Amino acid sequence: MLIKGVAPEYPDGARQKHIEGSVTLIALIDKNGDVGELSVVSGPNLLVPAALEAVRQWKYKPYLLQGEPLAMQTQIVVPFLLRPQ
Repeated sequence: MLIKGVAPEYPDGARQKHIEGSVTLIALIDKNGDVGELSVVSGPNLLVPAALEAVRQWKYKPYLLQGEPLAMQTQIVVPFLLRPQ
C-alpha cells in the first residue's frame, strides 16, 4: 500500500565505521496515508536517525474499512547495506 517511498541517506559516521543492518520501525499511518507516529523497534543507533527521516516522508494509500479511511499500524524494515567501492 506504499505509494511513495524515500530512500534513506547512508550516514557518513556509519559508512566510515562500516556499519550495516536494518532498522525496524512501527509506524502509525493516518487516514490520509501519511506517516504519523514512529517508534524504533531495533537497529544500529547510527542508522536510526536516517531511517526515521526517510520514513517520515513516505506516503501510503489509505486503508479502507467499508469504504471509510482508517488509521493503521504497520511495521517497516529499512535496510542499510554498504556497496563495495
